[in-house]
Amino acid sequence: MKAILFAEFGEADVLKLDDVPTPEVRPNDLLVRVHAAGVNRADLTHRRGGYGRPDFGDSTIMGLEIAGEVIEVGREVHGYKAGDRVMGVVGGGAYAEISRIDWRMAMPIPAGLDYVHAGAIPEVFVTAHEALLHLGRLQKGDAVLVHAAAGGVGSAAVQLAHATGATVFATSEASKHNRVAELGADHVIDYKTQDFAKIVAEKTGKRGVDVVVDFVGAPFFSKNIASLANGGRLIQVGLLGGGGEVSVELSQILYRHLQIIGTVMKSRTQAEKHQMVRRFREHWLDHFNEGARLQPVVDSTFPLAKAADAHRRMESSQNVGKIILTID
Repeated sequence: MKAILFAEFGEADVLKLDDVPTPEVRPNDLLVRVHAAGVNRADLTHRRGGYGRPDFGDSTIMGLEIAGEVIEVGREVHGYKAGDRVMGVVGGGAYAEISRIDWRMAMPIPAGLDYVHAGAIPEVFVTAHEALLHLGRLQKGDAVLVHAAAGGVGSAAVQLAHATGATVFATSEASKHNRVAELGADHVIDYKTQDFAKIVAEKTGKRGVDVVVDFVGAPFFSKNIASLANGGRLIQVGLLGGGGEVSVELSQILYRHLQIIGTVMKSRTQAEKHQMVRRFREHWLDHFNEGARLQPVVDSTFPLAKAADAHRRMESSQNVGKIILTID
């Protein structure tokens, strides 16, 4: 089968299409003919050498989410058969014509969704649900601040927060404001020219928001703390702006009853990942059926052989939503 490989770490042009063996099916695996694979920031880190030469549990090949057709099932698999359309999170191996996935990390593709849009769901929406509802405990009537709201997880978080009935504050570049508002944001803030903490204070009568979901890291930390209401939760999902040291007055944490919670799917145990997928599936999967209110956001598609161009698109930070590789 064909897959994307790279002989050395480096810029996007190290990615090359090559022949590799088809993965063997283990007892809990589905073997899937991949039609679409999501591109994630973790893939850029992988390519640059941030993880070394990892085996994320399934493969050393790049890529963490797929949508496709089941062609073989392991002997311990329940609820799936050859011919089923599935999507899900894999432990590597998505940038390939055939991939294997733990059946407990897979989900049926909702009726009416094509493979490209299905490929835009698993990683970002599972992560967004975990941050917002499971860890952040967001409820109807709450207020939430979502950073990097035009990105994959950010655009998913805006939609889930809006569907929950929360007031949504969101940050993005000014050129992306209209699209973020269409996703359900009530207040969209240009993080480059506006002080989001001041705007949150003004719009909430100085109360603040109940939850902050942040992908940026150190540059936003102090303003994130200032933006929280008493009892608020800061969910740190990424470090796009840097993971350096930060400082905070402990009295702020203590007397305002704040919580700071970090979450990364990749470093969780397989059992924890199963639970993350299950929680998302039970809460939201039916909301993606044709005509439903949740819509996977696709920025652009690239054929598998053009994976380098897909990476360059992500590195440009111009995308709104997911970048998808297509495999015919």
